[in-house]
Amino acid sequence: MKMSKNHEGVWDACLKVIKDNVSLHAFKTWFEPIVPVKLDGQVLTIQVPSHFFYEWLEENYITLLKKVIKKELGAEGRLEYSIIMENNQTNTTPYTVKLPALNKKALRNSPVSMPINVNENQIRNPFIIPGLKKVNVDSNLNPSYSFDNFVEGDCNRLARASGYAVANKPGGTAFNPLLIYGGVGLGKTHLAHAIGISIKNQFPNKTVLYVGSEKFAHQFIDAIKNQTTNDFIHFYQMIDVLIIDDVQFFSGKEKTQDVFFHIFNHLHQNGKQIILTSDKPPVEMQGMEQRLLSRFKWGLSADLSAPDLETRMAILEKKMYGNGIELPKEVVEYLAYSINTNVREMEGALNTLLAQASLNKKAITLELAKQMVDKFVKNTAREVSIEYIQKVVCDYFDLPLEILKSKTRKREVVQARQISMYFSKKMTKSSLANIGAHCGGKDHATVLHACRTVTNLSETDKQFRSYLEDLEKKLTIQ
Repeated sequence: MKMSKNHEGVWDACLKVIKDNVSLHAFKTWFEPIVPVKLDGQVLTIQVPSHFFYEWLEENYITLLKKVIKKELGAEGRLEYSIIMENNQTNTTPYTVKLPALNKKALRNSPVSMPINVNENQIRNPFIIPGLKKVNVDSNLNPSYSFDNFVEGDCNRLARASGYAVANKPGGTAFNPLLIYGGVGLGKTHLAHAIGISIKNQFPNKTVLYVGSEKFAHQFIDAIKNQTTNDFIHFYQMIDVLIIDDVQFFSGKEKTQDVFFHIFNHLHQNGKQIILTSDKPPVEMQGMEQRLLSRFKWGLSADLSAPDLETRMAILEKKMYGNGIELPKEVVEYLAYSINTNVREMEGALNTLLAQASLNKKAITLELAKQMVDKFVKNTAREVSIEYIQKVVCDYFDLPLEILKSKTRKREVVQARQISMYFSKKMTKSSLANIGAHCGGKDHATVLHACRTVTNLSETDKQFRSYLEDLEKKLTIQ
């Protein structure tokens, strides 16, 4: 029982200090509901009612909490949170979220020295020589976009590996510039931030700057308006690691491209690292100056493609793990199967689902997921993916998914394969050739034959018709 007294005693001592430092209302709202759970060495685990509660403490009271924990447990003292999701499966154990190791202070740059650009008529005293001024540069990095949170898969392996190499040796690899390109919501911005965060962790003295191309262009327009173009150029030439997001927006902006060309050359010649992201490879960029495009091709262009099913599931698992949530497997599978082109959309759907569940105090079920996906994916409303159809059909007939794509001619497998093709043609906009490719490389004629067979059978075989009706209910988004 000594252990029990220990963690409670430590937390009581912490509460005494906290009480003196926050208002009574804040204390009652944010600290009284906390339950100390265990003390393991110098790590105190406290249980909080929800993930929102955890985030609020992290954002508003993290400095105070760290101070009191270190006061009670010594310099190595740490805090961990345990969160219970309400209305989850009854046997779910509380989930522990470790305090993020990375705080925003670690991402701050040291001030950089910049030449003062002085007009002749501004020098009142001829004996004062223009010198340097210190400029604070905010890195603009988002601590939650780290390598730890970036799920690796076949779709992003090259981009992630090259990003990792750049982070370990900025400016010292052949990947300069590193251009990461891919469609919307596939992780370009996440990877760019992750490289910047990793560089700041390993090389705290390097000045890292993340900037969107639109912001860069607006800053340049302001510089022209205020006649401070030289200051603008000097500022960017001082950066050690420059990350420009969505570089395709420079398209058609000749003067912006021109100034970026000079900044790019200066940084590159001085061994500084440049990281760019774009929605297309350099060859497909329209409205860009050739000399700039040729610079983009100097280093490495790495693409991010849409993640496969396993990677999508891993991304959802990671996201749930970070939120301290456990969801039924069928719900995770449904989300991963239904939203298959855009990771951001899939994560958004998961967030909406979690919000729905916690705000309306509803358990997260497959029905809730179906309703939510239907509202969320407006463009593909009422359309499911071929992969999901195959999964539902295989589960219904208790067959492993792989066997559907095999060459086997066993009667029950052939039937399941034909039913999958039938529903894929009926419920998706996919071509016959694409449906065939998903079923083990069959041609479009085979798919047509399968659809006819299923239609004929449904008209003559009562048992078979009931299979189809059951499956259609399962596949139709309510």
